[in-house]
Amino acid sequence: MAKRWYVVHVYSGFEKKIAQHIREEAEQKGLSDHIDEILVPSEEVIEVRRGQKVNTERKFFPGYVLVKMEMTDETWHLVKDTPKVTGFLGTRNRPTPISAAEAERIIKQTEEGVQHPRSAIS
Repeated sequence: MAKRWYVVHVYSGFEKKIAQHIREEAEQKGLSDHIDEILVPSEEVIEVRRGQKVNTERKFFPGYVLVKMEMTDETWHLVKDTPKVTGFLGTRNRPTPISAAEAERIIKQTEEGVQHPRSAIS
């Protein structure tokens, strides 16, 4: 079975912690070969705080984490039963993967944001 990108809805502000938790749980349960990548789409932004320029991170999709995985009952339960995860994008019983083109667009947007920080100053 092929690995595809799925969108996981999580509590906003906990995206990185949840991504780390999923990685650790997959390794503990021996499912790390079923999960390829976990991505929190974000970019570097330059802000001015108290008169100084500061690099910060801004999320493209707050409350969402992308997971490239092989969808099995074990991996579904691993992700779904993670604390602060509300579910997958799609119907209740069948998560819907996003297209490869859409995933590539998000990955490219994330890479560009890291390589060339944008200014948050309008």
